[in-house]
Amino acid sequence: MLNIGTLKLKSNLILAPMAGITDLPFRMLNRAFGCELAFVEMVNSSSISHKSKRTQKMLSSHKDERPLGVQLLGCEEKFMQRAMDVINEYDFDILDFNAACPARKVMRRGEGAALLKDPVKLSGILKIVVKKAKVPVTVKIRSGWDKDSVNAVEVASRCQDAGVSAVFIHGRTRAHKFSGVVDYGIIREVKKVINIPVIASGDILSPQLAKRMFDETGSDAVIVARGALGNPWIFREITEFIKKGKIIDRPSPQQVAEVAIEHLKMCVDFYGERNGVLIFRKFFSRYTKGFRKVSRLRELSSRVKTTEEMAEFIRKCADLQE
Repeated sequence: MLNIGTLKLKSNLILAPMAGITDLPFRMLNRAFGCELAFVEMVNSSSISHKSKRTQKMLSSHKDERPLGVQLLGCEEKFMQRAMDVINEYDFDILDFNAACPARKVMRRGEGAALLKDPVKLSGILKIVVKKAKVPVTVKIRSGWDKDSVNAVEVASRCQDAGVSAVFIHGRTRAHKFSGVVDYGIIREVKKVINIPVIASGDILSPQLAKRMFDETGSDAVIVARGALGNPWIFREITEFIKKGKIIDRPSPQQVAEVAIEHLKMCVDFYGERNGVLIFRKFFSRYTKGFRKVSRLRELSSRVKTTEEMAEFIRKCADLQE
């Protein structure tokens, strides 16, 4: 059991919000394989305060999709106030504030990981969010700005004082982005100094790495991000490995193809055929990762426009593995 404020979860495996990835079809697919808590894509406070159509589409959810979180990005208090008014119109179960995104365009605006350089400002923003939110508020941070500014302990302490219900921490600095090794030590230090749940992030790509994160940090939960791309069964695999020490057999190429086609159809149902096939293309290489003799099919798939054509490419990739 994992308690984040008033939110009570049976699982301590969480699907991370990922820009351009965690749309409704992707979330629903992962829920079918054991994911309990998922987040919509990260949304910008300025965009949501203006109620843009694209942002409203990103916030779409299904009545059976619970619990569901939203992740907010921003740095200006005036937009934060408006954004919270809009978010409160939706039926979310948890709100995460992003102070970890290392994207250059985000940091140029003083958002995301840029806030790690100013813990006092971050704390002030969080106080506004916590005060206005109808649901538990969490914050996503990194170990620090760079190797000379590893300040996650201070940042996490200030976040706790601001009233957040949990801290998500990626064990890399902003400078490292997603490269280099994960610093388990800094996550462990954060866990020692705050009293709210610590949810660890970084290279949760396999059951073994998930267990290592728990063992070396003492974290209350872990976030699965890139590890779920083309791999929704990772939630079942981690659960079995941690509970029973058992490694589940990897799905066969035919089983992978079945799940990929299901994902494709969900995208088409949600976006329409043209956009759905286009959006699914970015997942095609993920599902066929490690497959032999499929490079040419991957190249040709970039010109596919119909559901059946894409499904046929998926089937051919699986057949080549026999």
